[in-house]
Amino acid sequence: MGNSFGKMLKVTVFGQSHSTAIGTVIDGLPAGIKLDIDKINAFMQRRISKSSFTTKRVETDNFEILSGLVDNITCGTAICAIIKNNDAKSKDYDKIKDNPRPMHADYSAYCKYQGFNDIRGGGQFSGRMTACVCFAGAVAEQFLEHYGIFAVSHISSIGNLYDDKFCDININKDLTERLKNDSFPVINEKIKEEMLDYIKEIHSKGDSVGGAIETVICGVPVGVGEPIFDSVESKISSAMFGIPAIKGIEFGEGFNSSKILGSQYNDEFYADSNGDIKTKTNRHGGILGGISTGMPIIYNVAVKPTPSIAIPQNTVSLKNKTNEILRIEGRHDSCIVPRAVPSVEAIGLLAIADLLLEHRKDNIVNEFE
Repeated sequence: MGNSFGKMLKVTVFGQSHSTAIGTVIDGLPAGIKLDIDKINAFMQRRISKSSFTTKRVETDNFEILSGLVDNITCGTAICAIIKNNDAKSKDYDKIKDNPRPMHADYSAYCKYQGFNDIRGGGQFSGRMTACVCFAGAVAEQFLEHYGIFAVSHISSIGNLYDDKFCDININKDLTERLKNDSFPVINEKIKEEMLDYIKEIHSKGDSVGGAIETVICGVPVGVGEPIFDSVESKISSAMFGIPAIKGIEFGEGFNSSKILGSQYNDEFYADSNGDIKTKTNRHGGILGGISTGMPIIYNVAVKPTPSIAIPQNTVSLKNKTNEILRIEGRHDSCIVPRAVPSVEAIGLLAIADLLLEHRKDNIVNEFE
């Protein structure tokens, strides 16, 4: 089954978009970690729809922790939490059960599950499932705080409009707090209005637009990750595609590195005043040979346009094998990028937490006493 991720920190998600509830199980956290429930709730609230161009489905994302804590402290057993679905309108999907929506999982799921797949809201393929990811990521965030590790994300692009990049600016506490408390987080405030106006224009046409999200993870010590198949890149990437809308990922300079010379790309080493080894630039995105270098880990992910649009589209009848015209009704986002930001951040936190537990498995047991 493909609903679990991780080796030392194993995360399992369950449920569907319109089931009674969705949820997550987190297994492998050390005992003795005190969790701030308000911080978890604040992380969850970041993915809730807050704009005119996002879905009108209103879910509070209130969670109920069923196990794993005693007085909000991890007790060594798995943490299980559920999130009730309160605003599902399943009738909106009756008309499309026989007509797969372009660029959705409707057709591939129909074939895989012989037509028994839950099409309501996209079932287990829905972005609704990222609420589970955000809960798990919020827990991982508090675990990583013990090591001085933190992550922050921003909208790096909407269509062909681009924000500044993390590697070009100083990542400080003030910027981190501003981005985490902004429902449309960008580094360069001047580009925000242009992006918002563009999304509104696309929304008025019944269409949708995609974009990209950049994340930086600071404080990861040197030596985390394994070469080849358990590299930092492969861990993050493998989990990242569990977010339905993600279609690509790059680290550091990424695809741009294919366009420049080695003399332009290489990050030169130097020793700082404390004797710590660093690089003058961070085009490698904090990872060499699949292993962390101590520099900030930076990745950028591509988010596709929302497939559900108001414009009529060509499809087929699965029953009759005839060509049809599809007109999608219901509540849908014109741009899911802003709501995807915490999910993209959460995945990175979970991957690093899993790798860190592997890296420090011999001496991590008593660190929280």
